[in-house]
Amino acid sequence: MIRKQRFNVVDSCIMVFIIGVAITCLVPFLYMIALSLSSNNAIISQKVSLWPVEFTLETYKTILSDVSMIYTLGYTIVLTIFYTIFCMFLTICAAYPLTKKRLKGRSFVLTVLVITMYFSGGLIPSYILVKNLDLMNTMWSLILPGAMSVFNMIILKTFFASLPESLEESASIDGCNELGILLRIVLPLSMPSIATLSLFYAVDRWNGFQDALFYITDKNLYPMQLKLYQIITANQQLDTQQGEGSVGAFIVPESLKAASVMFATVPILVVYPKLQKYFVEGVMTGAIKG
Repeated sequence: MIRKQRFNVVDSCIMVFIIGVAITCLVPFLYMIALSLSSNNAIISQKVSLWPVEFTLETYKTILSDVSMIYTLGYTIVLTIFYTIFCMFLTICAAYPLTKKRLKGRSFVLTVLVITMYFSGGLIPSYILVKNLDLMNTMWSLILPGAMSVFNMIILKTFFASLPESLEESASIDGCNELGILLRIVLPLSMPSIATLSLFYAVDRWNGFQDALFYITDKNLYPMQLKLYQIITANQQLDTQQGEGSVGAFIVPESLKAASVMFATVPILVVYPKLQKYFVEGVMTGAIKG
């Protein structure tokens, strides 16, 4: 009875801790929603907490008033999907062969890949390379420079290596070649890790901003983050022109910033629950086997 009571106390403490962490993560999100639905005057007066004050949808109307916003949203979704598929293809093609001990030069190739995690050419050489390859103002400038993460490749390689070799040997005896083993045996068993890394790649591309700022000047090729940045910048310039001689009128509406954050965050929040099962399973598997 005493042991059961002690267990209940510990269980309750853990539950309270988890609830506290959840609230800590949820409060900033609710605050951003409240900001995005509140008037600029209420925000400047610091009246907004977790509930909208002077409810308004003007900030979302400002974002959607740009007729190209829907096109940008669709383009960014296509870009993110293609980027994720392309990156996972390269990651799998690099990770699977490196698990084979019979691959000559495997250690050397892995060492060269790991070195790139610590050293890079830098921003200016990367820009010159993209420019000399005629990738400026193309979708490829947002895909090729970050086409494969060595860190993600090592994670996937570790997972591949943890699979029982007997499965591949059985498939090989049945006449299955290396490609068939990869497609029919390895990949189906690796879906948790693949889904987890795909989510990492998708979030990285969806939130990508700096590379687009450097390589893209064509407005038709702006990804979502750069488009929202341009809207905020244009609004700031407009407020500066209209607010000359008046205090505070030049401040960029914080509600517009919050609405931009929400507009960029919601699509990822919609996708994440569909991958949550694989994500949790992949993290737990990596924790046990890694």
